[in-house]
Amino acid sequence: MARARNRRTARAAVVENVDGGLAELLPDRERARGWTLVVDGAPQSHVDLDDPSYLSFEYQRRLGHVIDLVAPPGKPVHAVHLGGGALTLARYVAATRPRSTQQVVERDAALVQLVRRELPLDPNIRIRVRSADAREGLAKVPDGWADLVIADVFSGARTPAHLTSGEFLGDVRRVVKAGGLYAANLTDGPPLAHLRGQIATAAGVFPELALVADPTVLRGKRFGNAVLVGSDRPLPIAELTRRAASDPHPARVEHGRTLRDFTGGASPVTDAVAVASPAPPPSAFQ
Repeated sequence: MARARNRRTARAAVVENVDGGLAELLPDRERARGWTLVVDGAPQSHVDLDDPSYLSFEYQRRLGHVIDLVAPPGKPVHAVHLGGGALTLARYVAATRPRSTQQVVERDAALVQLVRRELPLDPNIRIRVRSADAREGLAKVPDGWADLVIADVFSGARTPAHLTSGEFLGDVRRVVKAGGLYAANLTDGPPLAHLRGQIATAAGVFPELALVADPTVLRGKRFGNAVLVGSDRPLPIAELTRRAASDPHPARVEHGRTLRDFTGGASPVTDAVAVASPAPPPSAFQ
């Protein structure tokens, strides 16, 4: 066992300049083929090549719950991923729902090349990766094609402004089939103005919403992630709540009137007034 641990720690980090900054693939000392992707000091993704169903990051576990609930267990789905990172969630879908068809839109072509080379995909899974802006790539997806659209796009640890507007979400709604789900990884800190605005914006597009987040984030005590889920049909709130509460880092699920009250009268965001999400404080990644 000692020698196995030594082999794990002996793996060297892979460091390269990509379009979005300095990318680092750091070996996971606890998992023989686990890697963490960091871009300009901000952790982006974790991948275990031996077990792609393993999700390490809290927000990715919460997005994994959404993936688990989008259709009956194991049923193949059509999924669109806006933002690729290390392709963690696309790998998760392929592992838990074999024969799924997926499209990944990732603007950073150099990052895509790095990930494909160092963390290769199984050639038998149906994942198409397109190097394009998320909104431009989304525009090419046919109407009603997707069971699931996941937005997890960051540039310099901030979501670009043009991916925060009602016009953007309107195109998401166009792509999501009836009964399908939209899930977005959002980040914010006190006073949570960005998060409240994003909920108000989504409410103008999706009649059913839920928010999954650490209670301390929802109380405005610290900067962190929140997963916003939208659909045109009632969401599986009870099961989502159970799964979120049973995580190693339990999360709370807000929906209905409580979620509407949480927005505090925030106005929907349009292209004309959209701004990028707040930059995380230096302490966020310590």
